Amino acid sequence: MAGLKNALKSKNIATGWMYFYIHFATEVICFFCLKKQMVTDDSALLWLIPFVYDALAFVPQSVFGYISDRFPKFNAGLTGIILMAFAGLSFWLGILPGRFSAIVVLCAGNALTHVGGAEVTLRSSGGHLAHSAVFVGGGSFGVITGTLLAATSLPYIAVILFLLSAVPFAVCAQKYRYPGADTRELCKDFNYAKKNIPVPVVILVSMLVVAVRAYMGYCLPVAWKTTTLHSALLFITMGAGKAAGGFLADAYGVKKTALVSAAGALPFILLGNRIMVVSLIGIMLFSMTMSITVALNVSVLKGAPGLAFGYSTTALFLGTLPIFFITIKTDLLSNIILSVFTFISFAALAIIIRKDEKISELHY
Repeated sequence: MAGLKNALKSKNIATGWMYFYIHFATEVICFFCLKKQMVTDDSALLWLIPFVYDALAFVPQSVFGYISDRFPKFNAGLTGIILMAFAGLSFWLGILPGRFSAIVVLCAGNALTHVGGAEVTLRSSGGHLAHSAVFVGGGSFGVITGTLLAATSLPYIAVILFLLSAVPFAVCAQKYRYPGADTRELCKDFNYAKKNIPVPVVILVSMLVVAVRAYMGYCLPVAWKTTTLHSALLFITMGAGKAAGGFLADAYGVKKTALVSAAGALPFILLGNRIMVVSLIGIMLFSMTMSITVALNVSVLKGAPGLAFGYSTTALFLGTLPIFFITIKTDLLSNIILSVFTFISFAALAIIIRKDEKISELHY
């Protein structure tokens, strides 16, 4: 328990919570705007809106991350908030021509706030995973909140003002990003990948695990999810699992957490198709590896945490890409895919993650 207590109060953990809120507000406005557009659209190309959003919000994060790495004083999070607020105003007042021009601006803002969160939490964490895990976990809470709010009569201006409440956090968090140390030195304690494995292999394997996890999320058997409350519990559990994965990795070891969560999730997911509590345990375990794959990329790209994070989000898009074109029609096929992909993820993580250090040797 001492390790977990240390993880919960590790240095600069406040950066994770500040970007938890920023990430939450980001997804609230994004999904509020997207769902509003989809509700009013009866065209045959309705599927194109989420496809364009996923592509433009996830893939450019590598480019934005690279730019952010090169220009440490650039506040990507604050810039992203301003862009998303402008996109919201455009949806509301019709400032930009056509809905897709506003979606492009919304996606650019989303990508920038993600990069800002990655830069701040990774650089200030001293090699710990909890900071970035908390930041990433906020997104799931925002997705379900924005989706639910879109079904109400809440005006755009209310959501825009809520987003702008994140501005002080983006300004404050930026002060932790570059405290004067050498850029590479700030991430020197990220040493979770085996040293004898080439850098491109670590990155590609990490991306494979992220892509597999993203696609598995589509295959999850959740026959119990029949109400709005059930949907909310699903997303809350995902967000909590992402955050918990970082704390547990800091407390008990990255490799232990990765392998236990990857293997342990499968039986709960398969057996919990119609039993909500069992399924939610599996989903929480299933969600814990997100911060671990990011940490692996940073371990081999210490001077470029923004780019390292961007590789993970690109893989996230690649993993969701098949869902737009392929439909899984049977539970049996879904279970087979989940089982095979779990084995792939487990084997990949076992190969590239180095042996855990003793908890007493970690820096808090």
